Amino acid sequence: MSATPRLALPFLSAGQAQKEFFHNEALQTLDMLVAPAVEEPPRAGPPASPLVGVAYIVAASPTGAWAGKALSLAAYTSGGWRFIAPIEGMVAYVKSTSVWAVHRAGAWELGNIHGSTLVLGGLQVVGSRAPGIADPSGGTVVDSQVRATVGQILAALRQHGLIQSQ
Repeated sequence: MSATPRLALPFLSAGQAQKEFFHNEALQTLDMLVAPAVEEPPRAGPPASPLVGVAYIVAASPTGAWAGKALSLAAYTSGGWRFIAPIEGMVAYVKSTSVWAVHRAGAWELGNIHGSTLVLGGLQVVGSRAPGIADPSGGTVVDSQVRATVGQILAALRQHGLIQSQ
């Protein structure tokens, strides 16, 4: 094996010439992947005058210097563009929109949060979805229907921890 299995970081071998080249390549790759932050949502082509250190997500149909690098992370270095093919679960912060991009099921998802619960301040505030609440219908005494519906809404809010029980 000449590289790591997930990120293809090059291994050094005994007696290898120019070890510093392989080591520096691995450092460039790690610099892109440790706490990655990209400038904006996916784009098809590189900016005209990129600064050293900027990174982008390559769109699904790339052009120009990015052709053939669909969905990769692209970072501009002193040696030009470097590309990292995304792996399942890779995450990058999108600076222009302040959202997270996650590579999932072969595509980049921007701004979506997946989970089963949301806990704030040690209290669960959102959990699994409760059954729907029926709309009030018919009847001559609307007040009792409204009270019943409002009671169900309050129960659902309490169940999700959004309001306290009395």
